Amino acid sequence: MNPHHDAASSQPPSSAAALIPQTGASQSPRAAADGTGGAEPVATVDSKAHELPAGAAGLIGLLLVSAFVVILNETVMGVALSRLMDDLGVSAATGQWLTTGYLLTMAIVIPATGFLMQRFTIRQLFISAMSLFTLGTAIAAIAPGFEVLLLGRVVQAGGTAIIMPLVMTTVMNLIPASRRGQVMGTMGIVISVAPAVGPTLSGVILASLSWRWIFIVMLPIAALALLLGLWKVRNLTQTRPAHLDAASLLLAAVGFGGLIYGLSLLGEGAGHAPLAPWIPLVVGVSGIAVFVERQNRLLRGRGPLMDVRVVKERSFAISLGVLIIGFMALFGGLIVLPLFLQNVLGFTTLKTGLLMLPGGLTMGLMSPIAGRLFDRVGPRPLVTPGAIALSGGLWILSTLHPGSSVALIVVAHCVLMMGLAFMITPLMTTGLGSLKPELYPHGSAILNTLQQVAGAAGTALFISILSTTTSSHIARGVDAATANAEGVQQAFMWGGVISIVAVLASLLVRRPATIPTQRVPLH
Repeated sequence: MNPHHDAASSQPPSSAAALIPQTGASQSPRAAADGTGGAEPVATVDSKAHELPAGAAGLIGLLLVSAFVVILNETVMGVALSRLMDDLGVSAATGQWLTTGYLLTMAIVIPATGFLMQRFTIRQLFISAMSLFTLGTAIAAIAPGFEVLLLGRVVQAGGTAIIMPLVMTTVMNLIPASRRGQVMGTMGIVISVAPAVGPTLSGVILASLSWRWIFIVMLPIAALALLLGLWKVRNLTQTRPAHLDAASLLLAAVGFGGLIYGLSLLGEGAGHAPLAPWIPLVVGVSGIAVFVERQNRLLRGRGPLMDVRVVKERSFAISLGVLIIGFMALFGGLIVLPLFLQNVLGFTTLKTGLLMLPGGLTMGLMSPIAGRLFDRVGPRPLVTPGAIALSGGLWILSTLHPGSSVALIVVAHCVLMMGLAFMITPLMTTGLGSLKPELYPHGSAILNTLQQVAGAAGTALFISILSTTTSSHIARGVDAATANAEGVQQAFMWGGVISIVAVLASLLVRRPATIPTQRVPLH
């Protein structure tokens, strides 16, 4: 037992601990080949295996609250960009770097989190991540000009990139397999509600205050999370030696950074990109190919930065593939639907944010339910209906036109988000749960890295289709509102086509054949 693990760690704040279910059925975990939680047995453990280590509930609760804050920060900038560009006197291409720079920093840092989580303790990583995020928020709040504001966003992104993989890895290490669905479902609230609340919060603030207040409001919350971390976070997992390969880090930055930058350029539309998108895309894909090859060679030496063997695990690979399609739909929809509400229906930024809110709240409400059901029935009875709901929501949205009712839009968005709730939690839990415990950091690093790629790809796909279709209709003399509506229809239609792949792939999802049962040592 580590002397730092004192009484403070065993008495978490009730508000944080409330996020983690403290009681529940202690049924033996089940796994069946059909994914329905049938009678085929797997390794079981005694009742103590269902108990959380002392301090785990408070720790994960604090991690989830912190993750909510950093994800909220990711989504508030879209609504504020127009005001920022006016106040700072920068062009749209320059202002877009506040989002692009953030995504690039995430793409560079996340691949290294597998190494970081092996080499450093939970306490060290949490304090470092929240210190970076708090510092970046403070810099952004007082920024005298665009360059300093961009610096603040980059520093923020450095902290954000560490938090989400840290949450996932900590959950997998500390939570018994029979209760992971519940906790991952709670994490689904963070993933879903924060992006929904972000634009609404930004719209409310900008309705009466300057853009600086977006960061000023967030600063005390981030600082409080940091102070609670300094006070409460203790080390509940063990570190182990790990080698940081500088060449791999550089290749990851070039590969994933180039890919995401190229996709973001595609999303800017023809004629607006400062560089031909194919250039960074080719550089990115080439960099990733060399990166993967180097990781395979390092397996025979001092160890890889990112252990790519995890994608050879069938359950992880299938779950990851379906998740990628889900995140493409999520981020693409978050971009295109607000554009329809504003450019076609003429709604204000605030009203648009409020209309997007029910979908996010629906996903947040259903995620814990999906998590609890996962612990009982396994992934496939949840993922396949979820994928069907996702597809149905996209196809309904593909019928939008200038006369569409607000009720139809809200209902379709809620159906889409409910489908995602029944996909994301089971797929994350299934995918990571199929790995050996020592591969959790690498699995979460790959999952979070490809989530960023999927978000950029979804945005690029939806915006490119919308822009191309809108431009072609305007060139034929169609009015702007109708042309934009046609573009939105096409974007969601192609999203619906891709979602059919997710429906078919969901039929292959299985609960892992075995469940890791080792107890995490407290120290």
